[in-house]
Amino acid sequence: MEKLKGVSIGAGYFSQFHYEAWKRIPQVNLTAICDNDLHKAEQTARTFGIGKTYTDYQEMFEKEQPDFVDIITPPATHLEICQKAADAGIHIICQKPLAPSFTEAAVLVKHVTQAKIRFMVHENFRFQPWHREIKKMLDDKVIGDKLHTLNFRMRMGDGWPKDAYLHRQPYFRTMPRLLIYETGVHFIDTFRFLAGEIEWVFAQLRKLNPEIAGEDAGMVFFGFGNGSQGLFDANRYNESNHRNPRYTFGEFLVEGNGGTLRLYADGTLTVQPLGKAEKKHLYHHEDRGFGADCVYFTQLHFVENLLSGAPFETNGQDYLKNLTVQEAIYQSAAKRHPTVIDDTSLI
Repeated sequence: MEKLKGVSIGAGYFSQFHYEAWKRIPQVNLTAICDNDLHKAEQTARTFGIGKTYTDYQEMFEKEQPDFVDIITPPATHLEICQKAADAGIHIICQKPLAPSFTEAAVLVKHVTQAKIRFMVHENFRFQPWHREIKKMLDDKVIGDKLHTLNFRMRMGDGWPKDAYLHRQPYFRTMPRLLIYETGVHFIDTFRFLAGEIEWVFAQLRKLNPEIAGEDAGMVFFGFGNGSQGLFDANRYNESNHRNPRYTFGEFLVEGNGGTLRLYADGTLTVQPLGKAEKKHLYHHEDRGFGADCVYFTQLHFVENLLSGAPFETNGQDYLKNLTVQEAIYQSAAKRHPTVIDDTSLI
């Protein structure tokens, strides 16, 4: 079997999940890693059996001639790297947040589209097994043919100490936007995956920990085109009562005209048809890697669709819809009233 030749940029905290997943995808040969810190690159390469290391990604592109690049770097670097990769004819999978601003993200997507390379955002929450299963259950009309509400409650508990985030992702402390920009966008995408396009939002955002720059708590109401509504009730300050709040990231209540689905913090899914008792729904999930191995499933989707030519679920044009909603949330919170989604006002 001929393999895709891949390279990667970034050796930070989250990159470990990427590299471990690439090792399990037989269609890929990851030949090199690049990071500004050569020691980190070499250490990561040794851990995951990657042959070569670089500190200059353009040199890596020229010498390796890869089919694709996996970008696992901070958002401010994405535009330049994606432009250089696209101009070299290299397909791209890029971590989120996609860019510091909507305008920059739109420029990025336009550039890779015009270069006619394949581009996918590494938006992995929709690939978590419970969200795939909930989508299938909704499509199968397990709780009726009309969706009423999506209600997700998230309590991370990693944001209350004075030294919050320093041990894992210290840049969280100085981000002017945090909860929605870094975490909430996952649920914007997941809500769209499950319920369709969002027409309006109403948001209230707060900062609970005075030691950080951005918001760490908020409630966001969503109105969908199909008439259903959603609520994202989240903060990173208060704690979950589950041993691993980063497994499901919270609890999900999904209601339709025929009953209710519930996702619990341990990954358990239940169904409660109207007039009947709640019962456990059997499906497969395991506590592996990050978020029940969603990084692996995301990268497998990228590889399979790159090989087949099928569109990526989180391609650039589609992902801009998430960022349009994200900007509307910040506008709503600033103006303290509902905001209708209008992507033309953001460009």
